[in-house]
Amino acid sequence: MQNKKRPAPRKNTPAEDQDDVLSDALCALALELAEQEDADTEAVELRRKQNDFVRLVRKYVQQQKDELLYTAVMQARDEDVAGWRLLRETVEEAAGTIHVRRDNAPDMEVNAFAIPVFVHSTGGLVQEQSFLDDSAYDTLLASFTQAGLEAPKARVVLVRHAYTLDELNRIRYGHLNAMVREAASAMMDKKVSAAPALDRSIAGWPKNTFGADDSAVELRFLLGFALKRADDPFYAVPEEEAAQDGYFAARLERYRQWTVDVAPVVARCLAGERPVQLNFLYQDLFHGALEQGRLEHAMLEMLAQLRAVLDSGAAPARVVIAPAEARHDSVLRVVLYGADGSRLVACDKPVDPDCDVDAELDDVADALSTLGITPDAIELATGYDNLGRPMDARPMAS
Repeated sequence: MQNKKRPAPRKNTPAEDQDDVLSDALCALALELAEQEDADTEAVELRRKQNDFVRLVRKYVQQQKDELLYTAVMQARDEDVAGWRLLRETVEEAAGTIHVRRDNAPDMEVNAFAIPVFVHSTGGLVQEQSFLDDSAYDTLLASFTQAGLEAPKARVVLVRHAYTLDELNRIRYGHLNAMVREAASAMMDKKVSAAPALDRSIAGWPKNTFGADDSAVELRFLLGFALKRADDPFYAVPEEEAAQDGYFAARLERYRQWTVDVAPVVARCLAGERPVQLNFLYQDLFHGALEQGRLEHAMLEMLAQLRAVLDSGAAPARVVIAPAEARHDSVLRVVLYGADGSRLVACDKPVDPDCDVDAELDDVADALSTLGITPDAIELATGYDNLGRPMDARPMAS
């Protein structure tokens, strides 16, 4: 009689270890696809891998495996910029857009969009004074299709809350996807239902610490969701480059006109009858708008820090700009040095790892010129050493 051994007990792998393995695999797949896009890969096989990659990302987003996704994106950033961009854009698309297939009806698409707005006021904004005007809110909501920002037959809902940068930063991939699904259900089912993900996204504004006569500049985001046919020609970008330029130019002109026409309405939504001045950034999908607002806000914060040092009477002997890393982010670091070589202040402007460094340097130099710092007073360096000293600095003018 054969002696049957008892099977060895299975080892339970902790969930966090499983997620590490899955994030490694997802990162590796993104890097492989980024490499194959430029190689002579069989088109059918490449398309199959791309489809598998997108399905995998969507599954993880719907399962709200956020740590897995953020870890994979960070890994890809350290490995290869092309793979990082492919993975990040795919994850952001999966989080902010859902596709709805229906029997005997056109396929539909729902996405989250946002509009960053810098609000200039005296005394700062007060949340309790926002979105009290029903007529202004209804007019604002209708304006998205009337002004041609969305298709005439699209349905748009707008959250009746202006989000702060911190609030939007806290919305992770899975959370955003759940919000889009709740918005889709509200627009397609035409019935009132609970929206816990949307409710959870509103953490509230920080306490207003401005004095009654203080001049304040604050960033807020209008957040909305658009439901449209997946094949709506309104959103079809032409294939020819010249036609694409015309398409986007017309879209930009409609948006510029919208900001002029709707500014008084948005002001009433944000501040009631109080006078405020608005500066709109461009409407984009959720993550694109968040990045716009984040970068512009960082630039304004940098200028405020530098202005405070200059207003204190400090006279910088050197101004150095160089690439650096800060908390896993790529930045351009601006350092003001005193005559004795000491640092007066160091400020960072976030940039993408694959950005056009020369263009970013020009943007920072233009911003510094508003403080009276001209290019001939600026030095560029290749980076900073372990002691924070600039390496290979040279005059920007050269």
